[in-house]
Order: sequence, then C-alpha cells, then structure tokens
Amino acid sequence: MKTASILYEGQLRTTSVHLQSGKTIITDAPTDNNGKGEAFSPTDLLSTSLGCCMLTIMGIVAARHELQIENTRVDITKTMAANPRRVSAIKVEFYLPAGNFSEKDKQLLENAARTCPVALSLHPDLLQDVSFQWG
Repeated sequence: MKTASILYEGQLRTTSVHLQSGKTIITDAPTDNNGKGEAFSPTDLLSTSLGCCMLTIMGIVAARHELQIENTRVDITKTMAANPRRVSAIKVEFYLPAGNFSEKDKQLLENAARTCPVALSLHPDLLQDVSFQWG
C-alpha cells in the first residue's frame, strides 16, 4: 500500500499527501539553500521525525506502564554539514512534566526513545544528541 503522494509545485516547494488520512505537508527549501524557508524543509522533517517517533514510542510504553507523559515537549535542533550537504547532528531535548517517575520508569522511557524506528534507521554517522529534563 502506498504511503504518500508528493507533488512538486515549483520554486522548490512540494506538497505531500498522506494517502490514508488525506493530511498534507508542505516543504520549502531553506533560505540557505536557494529556498523561501516558508515551511519545513525536507531535512527539518527528517530531524522532526526523530523527535516525533521517539515521543510516540515513549507514549506507547507509558500507556503500557500507566505512566503520564502528556504535555511532554521536545525541542529539535538540526545541524547541517557542507561536504556533502547533509544533516550531521540532531539535538533532541525532552522536557517531561513533573511526575512521580522512578529511576526504573525514567530508564524505560529513555530506552524507548533511543530505540524508536527512526533513531534505528538513521545512519550511525548522524549524531543523535538526546537529553531528558524530568519535571
């Protein structure tokens, strides 16, 4: 089954449609690469996908263990390299709400994040700098 359909709009903009839901995502090339920077760039989406995947897998584990992680925020910082132009590092900063998390709970959730499918799919040369702020 196909996942998405992508249309090139011109001027370095694409529109992607998620075929199951009909939801759309627009991308623009960043201003430092000849674009307008009016939307996520493809490399922004790559970096953001890492944080989304980590948080989703943490949510699955949290539900299974009756842990409350609602209102957790994740900040993403992407670093680009020049030769070749690629994402060289993604900083992922988790800010979890105050709660009664034991050390075991914290380890369980942190391991869930670090072993999400996107994290495991990225090339080992891409630095994943992940930190957790509890409460």
